[in-house]
Amino acid sequence: MSARTAVDWPCLIGGQPAACEQAREIVSPWDGEVVGRIAWASPEQMRAAVDAAHDAMHTPLTPLARQRILLRAAELVEQQGDELARVLADEGGKPLRSGRIEVARAASTLAIAAGEATRIGGEQIPLSGSTPGHGPLALTIRKPIGVVGAITPFNFPLNLVAHKLGPAIAAGCAVVLKPADKAPGVAIRLAELLAEAGLPDGWLSVVVGDPVAFADVLREDPRVRLISFTGSAPIGWSLAAGTRGKRVALELGNVTPAIVAADADVAAAAGALAAGAFAGAGQACISVQRVYVHRTVHDAFLDALLARVRALRLGDPHAEETEIGPLITPQATSRLLAWIGAARAAGARVAAGGGVQGSVMEPTVLLDVPADADVACREAFGPVVCVWPYDELDDAIAAANASEQGLQAGLFTSDVGTIMHAAAALDFAGVVVNDSPSWRADEMPYGGIKDSGNTREGPARAVREMTEECLLVLNP
Repeated sequence: MSARTAVDWPCLIGGQPAACEQAREIVSPWDGEVVGRIAWASPEQMRAAVDAAHDAMHTPLTPLARQRILLRAAELVEQQGDELARVLADEGGKPLRSGRIEVARAASTLAIAAGEATRIGGEQIPLSGSTPGHGPLALTIRKPIGVVGAITPFNFPLNLVAHKLGPAIAAGCAVVLKPADKAPGVAIRLAELLAEAGLPDGWLSVVVGDPVAFADVLREDPRVRLISFTGSAPIGWSLAAGTRGKRVALELGNVTPAIVAADADVAAAAGALAAGAFAGAGQACISVQRVYVHRTVHDAFLDALLARVRALRLGDPHAEETEIGPLITPQATSRLLAWIGAARAAGARVAAGGGVQGSVMEPTVLLDVPADADVACREAFGPVVCVWPYDELDDAIAAANASEQGLQAGLFTSDVGTIMHAAAALDFAGVVVNDSPSWRADEMPYGGIKDSGNTREGPARAVREMTEECLLVLNP
């Protein structure tokens, strides 16, 4: 691999680079090399970004203009696919093959959002059922909610940004974005591509700085009408605490379960769940972490799963053959190794993995894990999956539901009755049948219940969140 040149990424205030007194290094998770520096914005610059967004909305963009900007941006993202995938590999340790998939998804997300820009509408409200309603015509219209403050994590630093920016622009809202400081480069490149696509100055700022200060700016400034956050539950709920007069849309984590019934296609289930547990080194909020397998097929499933795990290729994220790269930091690896060690001390068995190869944590399969072990009941955010046998479906459902999170769950079966029963009984916002619960199409409603969040993303739902319904009553 050729030597990499560290990139100096600016903060963008109102779409324009702004000088910052400080910068922070961006370090490769693979080899510890400095791959970039990100300008570190001050609280004053964060407030200036809100100023720019607020001022920009005084000159609204027509729905057709928003649509054209997003469609052109989608084209530019596709054209820059190799460059963006390399940045994902440099900063986040994401294998190139996975990075290219994320780039394609981000382009698709922007294109889907473009379609929503010209579909924003209201409805006629029947009034004839009351005496005052005889004569007037009532209808609703939807208006941009106002300035959107967005915070995104490191694990999908391009597509999750697209899921904030695309719907906001489609809805007619200017945005102040704080991407993850460990992997900010692709967010800044996306902002530059949106500007190239015709997004006027002021409509988008990208600032990286102290997260507490940024949260305070978003909470305290009344011009920020919606805060959209994707990340950990503790941070998300603390962000929402005490916020008044604005929406706070939270997309948080999960301890993702899947149930494999006795009549499941065991080989297909093992393949799907291996991909769902270990893609992205398990760094996804719907990465498969808990699997409950009917006792009659448990051994066959485990054999098939372990065969898949042994075939995974670990290593340098810049190598074309690599499937599993490093976790985002050495500290993340150390935490997960400690969780595995504690589970083993409590009686768990390691069927695969459990260690590291260089800077890459091995995909790990655990058996006989106590239900109260951290690795079984807390979000691992790494390449580890726990497998248990079960005898009765309701026992597996109860075990899956024994979590504070409720994002998505999976079920493998060919029986319609089992599907309907489980769909009603599983306490999750989404149930994926005969595929990994980490499955997601970018246009679908996506989000959680319980501790996993309070909103639904996907451009159509996000646009609705980012607009306000206004009732219009027309009297003759």
